[in-house]
Amino acid sequence: MKKSTFITSIACIFIMLLSSTMEAQKFSSIDKSPMDATAYPSNYKEPNKLVKVVYSRPQLKERDLSTLAPNGKVWRTGANEAANITLYKDMKVGGKAVKAGEYSLFTIPGDKEWIIILNKDINVWGAYSYNEANDVIRISAPVSSGDSLEAFSIAFSDDGTMYLGWDTVRVAVPFTK
Repeated sequence: MKKSTFITSIACIFIMLLSSTMEAQKFSSIDKSPMDATAYPSNYKEPNKLVKVVYSRPQLKERDLSTLAPNGKVWRTGANEAANITLYKDMKVGGKAVKAGEYSLFTIPGDKEWIIILNKDINVWGAYSYNEANDVIRISAPVSSGDSLEAFSIAFSDDGTMYLGWDTVRVAVPFTK
C-alpha cells in the first residue's frame, strides 16, 4: 500500500513538472480599435431592445478625420469589420421602413450631411466588398458639431436617435417604431 502511494506521488510530481514546461495559451494583445456595442433603449434594465449596433472604435491618434473617413467615399462606420446593426422589430430609420433583421451599417461622410446605409451583406471586412445593389435603405442625416472625441462612438438618446460622433463631427439618425 505504501509503495503504491509513493509511486502515485512520484507520478503526480513528474506530471506537474512536465506540465509546467508546456507553453501556456497565447492571447492576442488588446485591439487598437476595440469592439463596442450600443443599444436602444439604452437603459440596461430594459431587456426588450429594439436596436443593437456592434462596431469597432478607431482612434484619431493625431490624424485627420478626413483621412480616416473620407468625404464622398463609402466607410465601414468604425474599424475592422463593417458595423453590424440588428433591428429586433420593424422600424423606421430616418422615416424609411426597415424590416427586423441584421444589416451592415455603412456611411458616406460629407461636410453638411452623411449618407446612412443599411445593407443586406453581413460579416464583411471593411467596405472593400461593399455592394450598393444590396442596400436596404439610404438616408441623409445632418452633420452638427460638438466637443472633440478621440474615439469613434455611437450612442442612442432616450427618443431613439442614434448619434455617430468622432472628432467634432456629430450625425443624428432617428429610429422610430
